[in-house]
Amino acid sequence: MPDILIIGGGAAGFFAAIRCAELYPDAQVALLERGKEILGKVKISGGGRCNVTHACFVPKDLIKNYPRGSKELLGPFTRFACGDTMEWFESRGVALKIEDDGRVFPESDSSQSIIDCLLDAARQAGVRILLHHRIDDILPPAQAGEPWQINTSEGPLSADRILIATGSNTRIWEQLAALGHSIVPPVPSLFTFNIKDPALAALPGLSVPQADVSIPGTDLAASGPLLITHWGLSGPAILRLSAWGARILAGKQYRFNLRVNWTGLSIPDIEEELEWLRQQYGKRQAAAHPQFDIPTRLWRALCLSAWGERQLDSKWGDLNKGMRDKLINRLAASEYSVNGKSTFKEEFVTAGGVDLREINFKTFESKLHPGLFFAGEVLDIDAITGGFNFQAAWTGGWIAGEAMGAF
Repeated sequence: MPDILIIGGGAAGFFAAIRCAELYPDAQVALLERGKEILGKVKISGGGRCNVTHACFVPKDLIKNYPRGSKELLGPFTRFACGDTMEWFESRGVALKIEDDGRVFPESDSSQSIIDCLLDAARQAGVRILLHHRIDDILPPAQAGEPWQINTSEGPLSADRILIATGSNTRIWEQLAALGHSIVPPVPSLFTFNIKDPALAALPGLSVPQADVSIPGTDLAASGPLLITHWGLSGPAILRLSAWGARILAGKQYRFNLRVNWTGLSIPDIEEELEWLRQQYGKRQAAAHPQFDIPTRLWRALCLSAWGERQLDSKWGDLNKGMRDKLINRLAASEYSVNGKSTFKEEFVTAGGVDLREINFKTFESKLHPGLFFAGEVLDIDAITGGFNFQAAWTGGWIAGEAMGAF
């Protein structure tokens, strides 16, 4: 049976090692990690709770959450997807829960439950875990039938087949480029927007449940909850926009205008609602009665921006067409100048990596080098927040793990 070497001690690497060792118990499966700890990203994800996957069970719907890799992942997701991930962990004693937004977490609310499960499964399957092994060189077989040679900080190793699951590791990408693989230049994905606006600066922590955000002059647009922060804007709507716009926004050096519809409604719907309020509550002070699920202080700030201090006490019945139009503009088309980005919590996600055209997605094997496999963020695959990046790692690891031991 073959010697299998997994490079990278994260979610994809562990899943591949476990799957391979369980299917092929006579194989010698070793997992290398350059640091002193394994599963570091699993540990900190979801604020330490580990967002294992997402309750999206239809592959054609699931791939819509991947700005890069959606087409390539459709086939793999028909073989192993979110429901399979949940069943895998639950069958090994990890109780899971689905939250209102579809994210899946362990019931313990602790990533340690996931880590312990993966470690136990690896040990039971006979996977060797080797820490402090930095990869210095990856050398392909000199001729057919010979093994791969891996030079590490702890000495040379050889293997019949290897899996690269090192995530966004520039050093490994350089070594893969030396092997002839094309590397799509990496840029950040999943980031928040830095906005220096006096009105927003006074409102950190406020959010709206549904907003539309877009970037004028581009086709980039997204919807979802929106959060005001000390540095600008965040929340699912912004993160979706950053993911789909990763390359475009990098090209703009993260300086652009952002348009926000704070209501998530069309202008005709907003107009209709304001006219109803004018007729029904004409004697009420407009700025004191927030609408569209907008928090009171944000609503007042938008009214102030539309009308100025002198007209801020206006009643619904006093609003003429010009005042209504100004308020509609602030509600549906507020514009802010973005000047920079900030990393979203612990979500270090990169757009870029090994060119997907060079991968056989039936096995996750290189088309250039037989016996060389990939899984996880080392590939040019990334997703929005919500457990989708982990799901791509589980799926890639599962399929590559099956293929690596099948001689």
